[in-house]
Amino acid sequence: MAAKKKAAAPASGFRKRKYGRNHAYYLGERKLDGVTTLLGNGLPKPALVNWAANSTAEYAVDHWDELAELSHSKRLETLKKSRYAISDEAKHRGTEVHDLAEKLALGEDVEVPDEIAGHVSSALRFLDEFKVETILTEASVYHEKALYGGTFDLLLRSKLPEHAGKVILGDWKTNRTGIYPETALQLTAYAKATHYLDQEGVERRVAELGITDLWAIWIRSDGYEVYPMEFSDRTWQAFGNVVSVARGAANRDVADEWKGRALRAGEAA
Repeated sequence: MAAKKKAAAPASGFRKRKYGRNHAYYLGERKLDGVTTLLGNGLPKPALVNWAANSTAEYAVDHWDELAELSHSKRLETLKKSRYAISDEAKHRGTEVHDLAEKLALGEDVEVPDEIAGHVSSALRFLDEFKVETILTEASVYHEKALYGGTFDLLLRSKLPEHAGKVILGDWKTNRTGIYPETALQLTAYAKATHYLDQEGVERRVAELGITDLWAIWIRSDGYEVYPMEFSDRTWQAFGNVVSVARGAANRDVADEWKGRALRAGEAA
């Protein structure tokens, strides 16, 4: 059997490096900022504060008897960590659904664990009912000047007449609360990237894909909903503002300069 030919490395040296459940993007030796990391660090998310408080309270109620058997210090430690365990479980479920949805979009047969069967069934319904023609899945992108990287879920066309002529960048969402508006910024960043790696690992220009529309696809155990997201100069500028905030806050050398030394009475600033 002939050895499988390896795809040539992109001339730019762009790559996505995986380690465990995490990953990072590099352009040559330079590590790029990830799109979702930039959004997480540069955009306030007040709903997360309420989520953390509610998750901890729910855990306490659901595990009341178990917690009562622990020492005070151990009980406190367990409650502090409880929201991270819930978050990790949700991320793991989301990753599984994403992986299987990608295979379904490529027309592959999949074995579905019982606990996510409803989500996968909903993804399949979306693909069937919107008559999806898959162009690309899980393609990594980067912007050569803005120096960010990311991976989009799905590039598609729909054979429904009302979507004729559209090239749609889609993102699977599996969270419990629905689609956040900032998803428009995430998808705009992917669509405005300068380069992507195709399925063979060959670097190409994103502009050649002709992306016209952005969709957030909310996959639940009981169904799905498709939300068109804004793709405009306004969302591109908003993403740029978020990037500036995220990078400014992350640069401690710069941030430390924002605070002057304490003034004494009678001393000019």
